[in-house]
Amino acid sequence: MKKTKTALDTDIRFIKGVGEARAAALNKLGVFTLRDLVRYFPRTYDDRTSIKKIDELIVGETACVFATVATAPRVTHIRKGLDILKLRCVDEKGTLNVTFFNQSYVKNQLAAGEGYVFFGRVGGKIGAPELTNPVFEPEETFGTRTGRIVPIYRLTAGLSQNMLANAVRRGLEACGDVLPEPLSPDIQQRYGLAQARFAFENVHFPKDYEALEIARRRLIFEEFYVLSCALDRFRSEKTVRRGHAVPRADLKEFTDKLPFELTGAQKRAIDEALSDMEKTVPMSRLVQGDVGSGKTAVAAACCFSCARAGFQTAFMAPTEILAKQHYETLTGMLTPLGVTVELLTGGMGVKARRTACGRILSGEAQVIVGTHALISGGVEYRKLGLVIADEQHRFGVAQRAALSGKGESPHVLVMSATPIPRTLALIVYGDLDVSVLNELPPGRQKVDTFAVNEAMRPRINAFIRKQVQEGHQVFIVCPAVEENSENPVDELKNVKEYAQELQKTVFPDLRISLVHGKMKSAEKDKVMSAFASGQLDILVATTVIEVGVDVPNATLMVVENADRFGLSQLHQLRGRVGRGKSKAYCILFEGAGGAVARDRLNIMTKSNDGFKIAEEDLRLRGPGDFFGSRQSGLPETHIANFATDMELLRSAQAAARETVAADPRLELEQNAELRFEVELMISRNENTLN
Repeated sequence: MKKTKTALDTDIRFIKGVGEARAAALNKLGVFTLRDLVRYFPRTYDDRTSIKKIDELIVGETACVFATVATAPRVTHIRKGLDILKLRCVDEKGTLNVTFFNQSYVKNQLAAGEGYVFFGRVGGKIGAPELTNPVFEPEETFGTRTGRIVPIYRLTAGLSQNMLANAVRRGLEACGDVLPEPLSPDIQQRYGLAQARFAFENVHFPKDYEALEIARRRLIFEEFYVLSCALDRFRSEKTVRRGHAVPRADLKEFTDKLPFELTGAQKRAIDEALSDMEKTVPMSRLVQGDVGSGKTAVAAACCFSCARAGFQTAFMAPTEILAKQHYETLTGMLTPLGVTVELLTGGMGVKARRTACGRILSGEAQVIVGTHALISGGVEYRKLGLVIADEQHRFGVAQRAALSGKGESPHVLVMSATPIPRTLALIVYGDLDVSVLNELPPGRQKVDTFAVNEAMRPRINAFIRKQVQEGHQVFIVCPAVEENSENPVDELKNVKEYAQELQKTVFPDLRISLVHGKMKSAEKDKVMSAFASGQLDILVATTVIEVGVDVPNATLMVVENADRFGLSQLHQLRGRVGRGKSKAYCILFEGAGGAVARDRLNIMTKSNDGFKIAEEDLRLRGPGDFFGSRQSGLPETHIANFATDMELLRSAQAAARETVAADPRLELEQNAELRFEVELMISRNENTLN
């Protein structure tokens, strides 16, 4: 065990052929140790196994071809920074022109009369094929760079595919016989899985596609298995704690005062939460549902029940403006019932904060709504029974734990307007503690959505003006692009420049402001408050408004370069409008994504069901888009795909449940490797696991 840890934790600087400069580049890719290096799996593969004749080449395809250099390579200097090397190659069936840009050194590597294998994308036209900057090798070394399946890795500046492949090869050699083997022989046999050495060798350097598939299957299963064991252990440790049982209040008094009828889904979620809170094991429940599905009413019912039983509730929101919004909503719902609601934010003055903290400590404040101020020093609760976190993926586990630490294992309810597909919730949250609000309250507006191209710009600008003239407000969302981004600024709508352009040339008579992620919180809140109070006509923003203030008067959401966003993210943005009585619209500009992007965006025009959209997004993009930052409850996977590998996920979960049931703390000697991998995953993801 100790040997495994020591060998695999070797700094990559000390792997033969890496050194300081390449190690620094690898660090940018998240590769710091030998363990990281061998787990840096290829993103795709080039099939260089099939060799074609020149007359068999098809324009547009990627292919290998064997040919003899017929003319000596000739270098032409075009201008400073641009040299072109050209040569002509032949075989018995045809002629092939080969060009290299800014690779003059190739002149000394290719000799007239010698045979080489070239690999690249075929250009030119029928009967006159061309290759540009192809990979090549002499006939006698065939099988090194061509003639096989070649791994293609994600790169960064200072690294080439060859460098990375060589580093991985040396890394595998350095591993010797200590590659991690967390799967017992019994599990390998029962599920038909390859051994670790075979899997690592053939995922990086597969001898054929069958070997590659066997290797991937083993490593995907292993990743899901370790993750499942980590989550099971994480949750089992939470259930050992004992907290306060909160007797269920009679909710008739609460529901009679509501100005609306609760939906069936809301009643079900409230019942599930109150049932959890009656137990001494602290509740850990997620309430998820579309924007406008009524999550706050569910939270208010739980606050009411807590207050009637003599407990306090701490309700944490991600921004100050959202905290104030929740404070006003909960005050309206609970104050008529005699429940005291308190606001606590970082922006409060010293005197107001001291007064609020006094009421919290005395127990006079029964429901405390706020931001991270709720977990700051000096804030003490008299009897904290329930913690509610809005938009759970905006808080790390450490922050939620700090809030829970203010009481004696209080119940925890987290809410999210990000619909998560059942397949993903299966592993992130398990089956038992998720409440889904899949009904919209009566009167909630359907937002008409249109995907348009740049030709529609004049009509959309006229529509924006019409909405403002009718007394409404408009969101315009741009991708968050920095001036030094790899993507040219002129391709994407840069939020600062675009806001200025709109104000100067398009809508000089309208009140326009902007908000973006680099602004200070107080500055963002000031702009959002101005927009919410009707002092602005148009708010140009990045996705910071994805989770934000309720502006019932906003009736139009325009998203620039919508192809750059995930569908779930677009659905969240669309949820910012349609909150009032007026008809609402969402306009998605297609950007430069082409037909594929248009097909994706058309899904948005046909459905307002967040869960259906989420399933489609999972299929198209994987799980990352649901959570934005890695506050997801889900570690980033190296090779497994939650959308396409569900069958292996279920098998791995079943195996993990058996393992943890038989050895809850993984203390048996046969589980030593597994325990190490699980502890490593937990330590590396302590702020993301739920």
